[in-house]
Amino acid sequence: MISRSLGPEFGGAVGLCFYLGTTFAGAMYILGTIEILLTYLFPGMAIFKAEEAKDEPAALLNNMRVYGTCVLTCMAIVVFVGVKYVNKFALVFLGCVILSILAIYAGVIKSAFDPPDFPICILGNRTLSRKGFDICAKFIEVGNETVTTKLWALFCSSPFLNATCDLYFSQNNVTEVQGIPGVASPLIQENVWSNYLQKGVMVEKSGLVSVPSGDPVNLDQPYVFSDMATYFTLLVGIYFPSVTGIMAGSNRSGDLRDAQKSIPVGTIMAIATTSFVYISSVILFGACIEGVVLRDKFGEAVNGNLVVGTLAWPSPWVIVFGSFFSTCGAGLQSLTGAPRLLQAISRDGIVPFLRVFGHGKANGEPTWALLLTACICEIGILIASLDEVAPILSMFFLMCYLFVNLACAVQTLLRTPNWRPRFKYYHWTLSFLGMSLCLSLMFICSWYYALVAMLVAGLIYKYIEYRGAEKEWGDGIRGLSLSAARYALLRLEEGPPHTKNWRPQCLVLVRVDQDQNVVHPQLLSLTTQLKAGKGLTIVGSVLEGTYLENHPQSQRAEESLRRLMEAEKVKGFCQVVISSNIRDGISHLIQSSGLGGLQHNTVLVGWPRNWRQKEDHQTWRNFIELVRETTAAHLALIVAKNVAMFPGNQERFTEGNIDVWWVVHDGGMLMLLPFLLRHHKVWKRCTMRIFTVAQMDDNSIQMKKDLTTFLYHLRINAEIEVVEMHDSDISAYTYEKTLVMEQRSQILKQMHLTKTEREREIQSITDESRGSIRRKNPTNSRLHLSVPEEQVGDCEEKPEEEVKLIHEENATSTPQSPPEEADTIQDRVHLTWTKDKFTADKNKSKSPSTPEGIKDFFNMKPEWENLNQSNVRRMHTAVKLNEVIVKKSHDAKLVLLNMPGPPRNRKGDENYMEFLEVLTEHLDRVMLVRGGGREVITIYS
Repeated sequence: MISRSLGPEFGGAVGLCFYLGTTFAGAMYILGTIEILLTYLFPGMAIFKAEEAKDEPAALLNNMRVYGTCVLTCMAIVVFVGVKYVNKFALVFLGCVILSILAIYAGVIKSAFDPPDFPICILGNRTLSRKGFDICAKFIEVGNETVTTKLWALFCSSPFLNATCDLYFSQNNVTEVQGIPGVASPLIQENVWSNYLQKGVMVEKSGLVSVPSGDPVNLDQPYVFSDMATYFTLLVGIYFPSVTGIMAGSNRSGDLRDAQKSIPVGTIMAIATTSFVYISSVILFGACIEGVVLRDKFGEAVNGNLVVGTLAWPSPWVIVFGSFFSTCGAGLQSLTGAPRLLQAISRDGIVPFLRVFGHGKANGEPTWALLLTACICEIGILIASLDEVAPILSMFFLMCYLFVNLACAVQTLLRTPNWRPRFKYYHWTLSFLGMSLCLSLMFICSWYYALVAMLVAGLIYKYIEYRGAEKEWGDGIRGLSLSAARYALLRLEEGPPHTKNWRPQCLVLVRVDQDQNVVHPQLLSLTTQLKAGKGLTIVGSVLEGTYLENHPQSQRAEESLRRLMEAEKVKGFCQVVISSNIRDGISHLIQSSGLGGLQHNTVLVGWPRNWRQKEDHQTWRNFIELVRETTAAHLALIVAKNVAMFPGNQERFTEGNIDVWWVVHDGGMLMLLPFLLRHHKVWKRCTMRIFTVAQMDDNSIQMKKDLTTFLYHLRINAEIEVVEMHDSDISAYTYEKTLVMEQRSQILKQMHLTKTEREREIQSITDESRGSIRRKNPTNSRLHLSVPEEQVGDCEEKPEEEVKLIHEENATSTPQSPPEEADTIQDRVHLTWTKDKFTADKNKSKSPSTPEGIKDFFNMKPEWENLNQSNVRRMHTAVKLNEVIVKKSHDAKLVLLNMPGPPRNRKGDENYMEFLEVLTEHLDRVMLVRGGGREVITIYS
């Protein structure tokens, strides 16, 4: 019932607790059976005898352990033979219980006009134990002679009247009163008020005169002492198990013809009947029986006689046999119901290691569950103390009732369509009140037992959540989660998050192969390291085609993503989109992923590897469009280059650096990302270093001071270094890289020209080559990577002089050549002039002012004169910056640097990729970061 209402985790946890409670209840009933057997029916059967009075409790416990084990074995055999025999015995046991209850009421009525003779002996106001004497007097008259009694001998040094006696015994009189004065006596006025005792305190009668002696009490004297401290909560815990039988009908609902009708009627009638019997019995006992007798736990003041049996009519044996058969029947019912509870939990399959207990005999009897129940029940019997066992099962039962009430209240409050209770007087406030009372009683009875029971239930809950089978029963917790999620999403719509709460909510774009497996799983490892299980993560992928044809592939891809996310411990969602082309699918993911205020603010993607070798050239075009769309959507972008070299979640860097190359301010993304990474075990031992780039005319010292102060206020520990970029002549290597890039661009264009256009282009190249006499040598190449802070994330509206590194200007047409000629030229350039050769030549002639040699060399390359000088300057900046980064960060574990924006003119897209490639050459792990146009880090906590 609880599993289907609150989910398998709650149901399994509470069900197992209820099972344990029912099992320990069986132990309690068996202990009660043995106590009645050895105390009232056959006292001579005791195996362990007590030589002294102080040894009696230990002897009783040992006897209960031995006989309890024997009775448990017999009951288990009866249950194993068949439940039909238990049902037959149940009628006999029920008849005995009813007769006992009627005998008590009859005895109460009889006591009103003929109370039983049930004397107790009191010294002063102290109740005396009857075990050492028979006459309640200090001495008696025998003829003309005064003779001392056995009571005198217990308090005096000799049987003579001149003996030295206990001072309290000498100063107080001995009184004999009736223990059961009857219901007509005014005793109820005295007993209606509480009188709790501490352990070792004498049981005293109020209203009698007592002269205190001032001497300490001798525990060997025949007084009745309290064997335990009593208080309200303790007594509630001991009493509560007597009302736990009201769920017996629910436990065996499978045997009922119409459970929907029988369970409510039967349960309500059981509660009404038992409540009337218990409350009336408490009131009538208080009106008929002396308080000292009620507080005499072991009946020492009445020579061990059964008080209720003495009150009952016509004979005490009715109560003795009724109690004996009642406890036997309750024990059998517990041993019958508990294995079925365990079998039902096992068959649900929510607790893997319990599945073996779901099997049984051919007729469905739970054989293995009965064996386990008997073993657990034996633990309670070995404890052998009713007062210790009762609070344990009280906790388990109270927890079960608490969750039953919670299940009803949750289903009502959520207005679950299928929640249609047949009981028309039901209201959710009743369930809430019952739940509150159960929780209160748990801590009122015993707060430490309550904590232990909740801990056990919590451990079972987490185990089922971690290892249990996935079950979908339409439980209320799922509905509660949906309501909470809806409320939280509506709250998120109230406004964007504050900078203090900003964290990367990642949309991870991955590519799958033909078998729908992720090509680069390291991206998900990086996501885990970046997120540390916090915030939103959406893993998206795009399949090319139509939805109707590729739907099965989409499902397989989603399943593959889920498996990988589970393996990499990525907490989030996966989404696979089918589109006619990859570019539109990526655009759809960026636009539509997330829900309401729970949307991504960062896109994580891998660098397109081998983009130069792609024949259709669509890979890098899709990448550039992705950069443009994230910029337009004001989303941050993280591009992981060489993603195959990134560490997995199981790897650990024992040392190393995370280098941040802070060229332009991007809202703090470059500062925040390494800070988040260092929270993960992989990067925890790495040191953060920040490099910022300065021009020759900048104040490097002041820049370092300002940056140090900024990081101090951000509470980020990092080493800071300002790198100065020197103005220098453009190297031949730069011209060569630019030439190769532009020739490649022309080849790409050539593929789309008609034959006539191709002939015109060849003629144009010939004319321009013949007319080339000289070239311009730019000598003032500044760093073209800086962007004003207010222009971050908006590349469409920047003025021409503030454009980023790869900004395409209105340049003249670049010469083209046919594919065959272009391939030849490209090969010749690579063979004629390489970076290594240029470095060697520069080492031979270190003087930069050698215009003659360079001029002669340039005259050998007439193609250089036609290069776009804007591209040359940007290539120069990329080459120089790459040299500095490689020099400073060649041994870094990770390098983060600003990602330049794409060009406004789409004709230069292929150049943009080349610039980025040059910028990140010779670096192992690189993260290109582009901000989303807002501050993401603040100095405030």
